[in-house]
Amino acid sequence: MNAAQNLTERIGPAPAPVLPEHDAIALWRTATADDVDVIHGIHAAADAVDHPTWVTPREDIADTFELSHIDHTRDTIIGFTADGTAVVFSSAFLHPSRAGTLTVHIGGAVHPQWRRRGIGSAALGWSHARAREQLAEVAPTLGPGEWELEIKVYAEESTPDVIAIAEPLGFAVERWFTTMVRDMAEAVPTPPAVDGATIVPYSPERALDVLAARNDAFRDHWGSLPTSEESWRKFVDGEFLRPDLSRLALDADGAVIALCLASVNEADWEALGATHAYIDLIGVVRAHRRRGLAPAVIAASLEAIGQAGLQKAVLDVDTASPTGANTLYEGLGFSATERSLALVHRL
Repeated sequence: MNAAQNLTERIGPAPAPVLPEHDAIALWRTATADDVDVIHGIHAAADAVDHPTWVTPREDIADTFELSHIDHTRDTIIGFTADGTAVVFSSAFLHPSRAGTLTVHIGGAVHPQWRRRGIGSAALGWSHARAREQLAEVAPTLGPGEWELEIKVYAEESTPDVIAIAEPLGFAVERWFTTMVRDMAEAVPTPPAVDGATIVPYSPERALDVLAARNDAFRDHWGSLPTSEESWRKFVDGEFLRPDLSRLALDADGAVIALCLASVNEADWEALGATHAYIDLIGVVRAHRRRGLAPAVIAASLEAIGQAGLQKAVLDVDTASPTGANTLYEGLGFSATERSLALVHRL
């Protein structure tokens, strides 16, 4: 049996998903580029209930319509009531990486006023079928070797209904993530200097060097896949990244060996009740770990956040991170708040 046949057997039957049927939904259809605001509207209503301290930027949704590996006309459905109100959407996006793991991320939301009627279950079922179809479509193009096949759903701890509708499809909770917040009124600890390393602000001309460092740093992190240049550009060239609040560590030759990238979305300030920066990424390339580079770049970034007059710093951490990140962040003054979880269906 060749690799493609083996993968096809593991995936099993994967016909094109059939649009759901539900008494409360008059119309199900796939999404088009004109649906950014429709999807964002559902997101906004769900955000206010599920994670009231942060909101999903419209720009993040718009970006997905410009990425080459996403086709919303096949990957996303929206459900409308008889009066034309959009109350649910669900998407299945196959990650573009082909580095030994194929991952489909399912995301979506049901408007809070329309929950507990089976609408979310219907939408998730469609996206799960679409995810299997995506895996089946790409399987014949893969080379020999051991391949992991996985479908993932992320959810807030405050939304246990997601677990209830996902488990019958083969999903199981595998990981927990914690949001941590730091009061910037507290002094930032000064970690020891790292010999041979220089801390500098992020600068756009280093974008691809930082991408390479990011991909190296996260190679052994749970669920992490290499970020493509296309997706990376959406992030680093977008309106939220703050180079002045972000820091890099360089070695004696000027190579990027650690990073701490921070962004600011002012729409989150009212939700959290404080001006703040969000620390998106913290990483140290593997050859330079255990030198104290992580606390050095984080402290430098926190210093900049404090000097900018922002009241809080926020980040999210894998509770089982191999780098012991929880302890590191606690030592830098962060405290745990909300939790989220990852459900995975492994094929």
